[in-house]
Amino acid sequence: MDAQPALDPVALVRRFHTAISTLDFAAIEAFFTEDATYSSGKIGGLEGRAEIMAAFRRYFAEYPDQVAEDSLIEPLSGVSARSIWHLTATSRLTGKQLRREGVEIVTFNQDGRIVSVDVTDR
Repeated sequence: MDAQPALDPVALVRRFHTAISTLDFAAIEAFFTEDATYSSGKIGGLEGRAEIMAAFRRYFAEYPDQVAEDSLIEPLSGVSARSIWHLTATSRLTGKQLRREGVEIVTFNQDGRIVSVDVTDR
């Protein structure tokens, strides 16, 4: 039996972030397993791809001009990577500018699909 090729979690996070920055919701959704989790101090815990995607759609309906940049993406293990990021966006509802920075840990399964995202704001 052939061994499965090793994952590159850094490359996967870069592809995931590109899908987010281009608002490619189909690609974003394809990254998540059905039972993925997403945790953030800003939004709390989300359970399952459907709930995660609903949150992404709500957020980008309000902040469609988000510009995010990673200052670092590094592997933590063969299936996880950590990114240090910052972003700016403007609320369509209030006109107020949002500025955030933080750390994101993304964990993948052996198929390269996201099983968990943990975001900590700085």
